[in-house]
Amino acid sequence: MSISEAERPTDGSRASAAQSFGALAGIRVVEFAAIGPIPFCGMLMADMGAEVIRIERPTPSDLGIPVAAQFDHLNRGKRSLAVDLKHPDGRRAVHDLLATADVLIEGFRPGTMERLGFGPDAVLAGRPTLVYGRISGWGPGGPLAAISGHDLNFLAASGALGAMGAPGMPPPVPLNLIGDFGGAAMHLACGVLAALVAVNRGGVGQVVETSIAAGAIGLTPMLHGLRQSGQWSQHRQDNILDGGAPFYRSYASSDGHYLAVGAIEAKFYDALLQGLDLLKVIAVADQMDRSRWPAVSSLLAKTFAAHTAAHWQEVFDGTDACVTPVLSFDEAPDFPQHIANNHFQTVAGQVHPSPQPVLSRTPSRIRGPAPECGTDTADILQELGYDAPARALLEQQGAIKAH
Repeated sequence: MSISEAERPTDGSRASAAQSFGALAGIRVVEFAAIGPIPFCGMLMADMGAEVIRIERPTPSDLGIPVAAQFDHLNRGKRSLAVDLKHPDGRRAVHDLLATADVLIEGFRPGTMERLGFGPDAVLAGRPTLVYGRISGWGPGGPLAAISGHDLNFLAASGALGAMGAPGMPPPVPLNLIGDFGGAAMHLACGVLAALVAVNRGGVGQVVETSIAAGAIGLTPMLHGLRQSGQWSQHRQDNILDGGAPFYRSYASSDGHYLAVGAIEAKFYDALLQGLDLLKVIAVADQMDRSRWPAVSSLLAKTFAAHTAAHWQEVFDGTDACVTPVLSFDEAPDFPQHIANNHFQTVAGQVHPSPQPVLSRTPSRIRGPAPECGTDTADILQELGYDAPARALLEQQGAIKAH
């Protein structure tokens, strides 16, 4: 059911639905549906103007956290093509799509794309300028390569999780921000964009690969340097950045809210103690004396607990004491600083974090909410040259799903 080479559209004749804004305008990204870092990476590129087409199964698989499409913010601004990759005609349709793509991103276990016929060798042979981005869990080789895991598992093996939390207690669960998003997705996005620059300079496509395990480790060079220089203890809550220091941790107020304190530099620590009216009993010069940290932490905790969070916000407003209220997800969009800088946007009635980073000449934007599975199947196939009878036959055979 694939179209011939003569019928296949050229890069210059892509669909009118392609993005016409942002730094990545004119770039077509094919994203094979996955969870965690891959949709986050695709979202970043969609926000920057790329046309991101998400390849989804006609019958969605169990991805662990069921969520209605309009709330699946990682898929905002994308298009959805529902294809059965086990059906030969479905695979042909995807190969036709990849012949027009600039980037492919996938997050399956090692070997899965090769078994489906979409491994780098097969795809790059037909599209030499394609940037092929992939994320695995543990990496392409080794004893755990084919074993399942999630952010917490990879973070545990990175050394970072073991440095978090209170001593004698199980390490906390720091959401999935570190391995999935900050680690794997951001590293992949950086690599993909670098590879696109190389192609734009006359180079050929290449494979850009990372893993959630490697991405989490990739965020820790500073901590390894501190440890190797003797400035980082192996004990939890015994260091400047892990809650051990009284000037870098959170404290409870009298009304059950929390204040985050980040007064690392001496001048900021001075402002903190001044606001707490503790300069007469705590010397700024003793800030880095670790033997004093437990007693100072207790005194700061007692002082913060004497008043409400609103009181302390008023005390520290406009100062460099680095004291901030700990907000909930519901409270964060109403924080005045976020409002002033448009850090959140409302799209189709849903609150979204705004696209980041901000580009001055080619600004990013959120095109719209996530589509339902298969919403764009018919349109995308039509753009690839499949006429109505061909599309109807594919749907009848179960190779595609049109919403």
